[in-house]
Amino acid sequence: MKSSIDTHMGSIRINDDVIAQYAGTVANECFGIVGMASVNVKEDLVRILKKDNVNRGITVKNEGGKLVLDFHVIVAYGVNIPAVTENLVNNVRYKVEEYTGLEVVKINIYVEGVRVID
Repeated sequence: MKSSIDTHMGSIRINDDVIAQYAGTVANECFGIVGMASVNVKEDLVRILKKDNVNRGITVKNEGGKLVLDFHVIVAYGVNIPAVTENLVNNVRYKVEEYTGLEVVKINIYVEGVRVID
């Protein structure tokens, strides 16, 4: 699916995978986030994704020109999860809105695991 912005000069279409990749990059920069998680619902398996697969742990939905983002993340052991997720929501909302020009109305975060950082 593609998100669309209409301007006086024409229409701009942004593929949802582009938004997901950008949002995943922003999320990986946030303190306490170890990475994105790929969830295999069929087998209930969760695995951490490498940095080049960050968009697989993110779902982008366009609801009337506004974005809804779902994140499946793995957090660092010992962090305050509410503080980390609040930071993630604020950073992603600000940077994605600046990057795309589209409003982010909702961000759902699913903590799929905890990992000890060396």
